[in-house]
Amino acid sequence: MLLLTNQPRGNMEKQALFAAHEITQDQLHPIKDAVICTDMVFTERFTSSGIILPSDNGKSSGVRPRWGRVYAVGPEQKDVTVGQWICVAHGRWTRGVEVVDNGIKLTIRKIDPKDIMLISDEEPVDDTMSTAVLA
Repeated sequence: MLLLTNQPRGNMEKQALFAAHEITQDQLHPIKDAVICTDMVFTERFTSSGIILPSDNGKSSGVRPRWGRVYAVGPEQKDVTVGQWICVAHGRWTRGVEVVDNGIKLTIRKIDPKDIMLISDEEPVDDTMSTAVLA
């Protein structure tokens, strides 16, 4: 599948649909109270003792909240600001869209603002296991 990008009429350039879109953070304007986030982790994790926990994305064992960094917010959003970290209830985000912002490849997702459980100004440690298990 191909998508025609916005080029002058005589110079239409073809771009694959799955290719990352080149934008800057200033070009993205969420509406209403929308929250756009990046840096959500869906890959394998490591316990403090070094045990590898395989990727749990899309599996029943992966039912857990995720942390993400706020990339953009809508004008009506009063609870979070760009740059903060938010913990979102399981599954309350959209599929990722790959973008390139100033040469850095990111995956952005729209978050359901009603399902933001926690807010942090610093990147949290994703410690989702009990310390009793690691003893």
